[in-house]
Amino acid sequence: MKKLWQVYPKIQEDFKIKHPDINPVILQLLKNRKVKEEDFAWFLDPKFDSIPDPFLFKDMEKAVNIIISHIKERNKILIYGDYDADGITSTAILFEVLDTLHARIDAYMPDRASEGYGLNKAAIEKFAQEDVKLIITVDNGIRNKAEVEFAQSLGLEIIVTDHHVFPEDKNDWPGCLIINPAHPEDNYPYKNLAGVGVAFKLASALTHHSKLNKEDKAKLLRKQLDLVALGTVADLVPLLGENRALVKKGLEVMNSGLGFFHRGRLGLKQLIKESGLDLQRDLETWNISFQLAPRLNASGRLKHANTAFDLLTSKDKVEAKELSQELNLRNQKRQSITQEIVSEALNNIKDQENDMSVVALGTENYWNEGVIGLVAGRLNDKYYKPALVITQIKGKDGNLTFKGSGRSIAEFNLMETLEDLSEYLDKYGGHPLACGFSVYSREKLDKFISNFKKIAEEKLAGKKLLPKISIDIELDIIDLSPELLVELDKLRPYGQNNSRPSLVSYNQKIDDIVFMGTKKQHIKFKFGETWGIAFGQSEKYKDLVLGDSVDVIYSPEFNHFNGSVSIQLKIIDLQKHGKQ
Repeated sequence: MKKLWQVYPKIQEDFKIKHPDINPVILQLLKNRKVKEEDFAWFLDPKFDSIPDPFLFKDMEKAVNIIISHIKERNKILIYGDYDADGITSTAILFEVLDTLHARIDAYMPDRASEGYGLNKAAIEKFAQEDVKLIITVDNGIRNKAEVEFAQSLGLEIIVTDHHVFPEDKNDWPGCLIINPAHPEDNYPYKNLAGVGVAFKLASALTHHSKLNKEDKAKLLRKQLDLVALGTVADLVPLLGENRALVKKGLEVMNSGLGFFHRGRLGLKQLIKESGLDLQRDLETWNISFQLAPRLNASGRLKHANTAFDLLTSKDKVEAKELSQELNLRNQKRQSITQEIVSEALNNIKDQENDMSVVALGTENYWNEGVIGLVAGRLNDKYYKPALVITQIKGKDGNLTFKGSGRSIAEFNLMETLEDLSEYLDKYGGHPLACGFSVYSREKLDKFISNFKKIAEEKLAGKKLLPKISIDIELDIIDLSPELLVELDKLRPYGQNNSRPSLVSYNQKIDDIVFMGTKKQHIKFKFGETWGIAFGQSEKYKDLVLGDSVDVIYSPEFNHFNGSVSIQLKIIDLQKHGKQ
């Protein structure tokens, strides 16, 4: 699909004069990322020690006091998590911290297929029978008012820690202590923490009030930061503000624990080895996004998330190795299943290709609900339209349940649409660009799909829907220097809302072409003395020849090879000069 190139407006000269100590290229990038001027220095060197105090959450002090009272009374405390990487890391953090503080602690993550997302009454009833006195949710709970009331009716206390959007109607909020940066009535200064970030804030507050000495408090919290980085990057929250400091520090902790002589987290080490990563090189955010997080997520997608939780909290090397191998196998199977369903979904929606949205409905008990979100993402990428993928599940009672997942584009807010159509949904939640929902009758589902497509047609009418590539700045390739790349490194860690810098150079003459890979799937172009590589794009660019002039979007990086270091371009997009 053709992509629309959009170059950010150039910063003004007076803006450069106002910030003489910042490289103009870096200054342009900061402006593009909407970093406030007063935050420039902090963004380029985020200080973990200056992140907001956890007690700025309005319910934090009360929540900590309740938890401490249950610890002192030796009551059983249960952490109720979620089955994705964010929920698993959140659960592991609170479990380890509360265990260290000598709480009677247990952890529970629901089964994706039989229980679904969030609290459920059957599980709560079971906890009450097992003498649980306090439930702490992580990465869920904000849309579970009825379940919270049910738990309270059985004599359980509930603390909800979450980061998802609140129900629009305040009457639908759970009636308990809530720690959520998205709280409309909470003054916590940073609103975009992942679930694991919220869990870490609670862990920090608990540790602060503990009787551990200062050094042990710092060690306990530092130990959790690898999981904070892992869950934050995996959940695709913006890597700005506090998230930036948490992930930067978390990567430092993660990388310091990888060497042979470092103790580190056993399970994470084994998972990294099983992923084929080089333990001698520092991990970056893309390693989490594309290699580690998918393996953790595969745990709950195909079976139960307990495998991933057990891996992250394991203290036994043999067990950690076996669990990491199991996750790797599940991930391979997940990839195969996903591809199979994508092929079927594409056939399913052929008659919708001219619509403003696509909705794929699977056959009964066939499409694995653990991967339908990934399938929706593939459809969304292919068509650049809101995409829903729905699977049908027949229960033991013979009744059908329809579970769906959606992915969207910047021009269409999924959560607003689901709120508008909530009368047809039995459960739903998510973000503007991603959602999940359940419907318990075919009649309601048909009405939901019909109205969803109608809203998409109305809201997207007349809009030219093309995926966009945001270009940070135009720069001549010959102006790239090692010094500039060192400056660009100050923008790490990269991630959501802070992507790798994208530069564009126009009218560049191709001086050489080389095909690479076992199947010649990669292609390299030489521009003057500088090489650029397009991974997996040889088919797309096969018709280009020596001497062609092209416009190229790329991210510059250092290439380390045979003891030498050179500048290399990681090509994002490329076309013949003047074609855009």
